[in-house]
Amino acid sequence: MKGILTEFKKFAMRGNVMDMAVGIIIGAAFGKIVDSLVKDIIMPPLGILLGKVDFANLFFVLKDGPKVPAPYESLEVAKNAGAITINAGAFLNTIISFIIVAFAVFMLIKAMNTLQAKLDKKEAEAAPKAPTTKECPYCMSQIAIKATRCPHCTSELPKK
Repeated sequence: MKGILTEFKKFAMRGNVMDMAVGIIIGAAFGKIVDSLVKDIIMPPLGILLGKVDFANLFFVLKDGPKVPAPYESLEVAKNAGAITINAGAFLNTIISFIIVAFAVFMLIKAMNTLQAKLDKKEAEAAPKAPTTKECPYCMSQIAIKATRCPHCTSELPKK
């Protein structure tokens, strides 16, 4: 048992695990911000434009509740009455939240890939290039690296 705890401690203290934990916590907080953005900022004006529809209360009653029969003023009243509902507005809010989060993640990954491509390009430029010419040992002229005879002095070049 002690060996398992020691192994778990080593695993939990690795840098990758800590980075992942921070990412999950920030991701959860970002998800809450996006949910609020959708529910509190985006959907109210959209509801007004579509005829004063409150998407949070857009639901369909499948079965009346045993406590109070339909119609219900809001989703909360329907749930309190024990009604079985399809919550289309909540589902729509979740879809919009997902699209916003997915787009944000896409933009983050796109930015990281662009940065990585720039770094790779800089590394490639900094790397030494393979020579394309060599010097003729007889006349000291620059000639193509693959040449077998010097075009200047016509000497046959030694094979390497």
